[in-house]
Amino acid sequence: MAETTVSGVVHPILENDYASEWMGLEVLALSDGHATIRMTLRQEMLNGFGMAHGGMIFAFADSAFALACNPASPAPGEENNITVAAGVDINFLKPAYRGQVITAVADRRSSAGRSGLYDIQIFAADAGAQTGSEMPGELIAEFRGRSRTIPKK
Repeated sequence: MAETTVSGVVHPILENDYASEWMGLEVLALSDGHATIRMTLRQEMLNGFGMAHGGMIFAFADSAFALACNPASPAPGEENNITVAAGVDINFLKPAYRGQVITAVADRRSSAGRSGLYDIQIFAADAGAQTGSEMPGELIAEFRGRSRTIPKK
């Protein structure tokens, strides 16, 4: 499975998330309304131009969105609810390439009732180029997600 632990806490939505496992997703931070994840771009994630396929960037950002929308430990009475995408937009700003490490930073902007609004920024950096306090590379895409909380089936 994907790297599902942050300080020993397993996020339940990653337990059977085979897409995130295939992508090699690593969870760096989780909190209420926030998630930071990263992965390394592999050859099979590239398009015919030798850059990251837009669908890979989208899927990666969508995983960060899902983690930010759904608490790792739901509040009492919320265990039978899930939060899903009601709609999303993505803007691709710059390409990313094989071997680069991409990082997605997802933050809730607004929440009202069963609806929410989240912004996810995706950054790319050459492997080993990231240091602790700096931005995690160059901004390559911005994803805005609209969420809806629904009953779990």
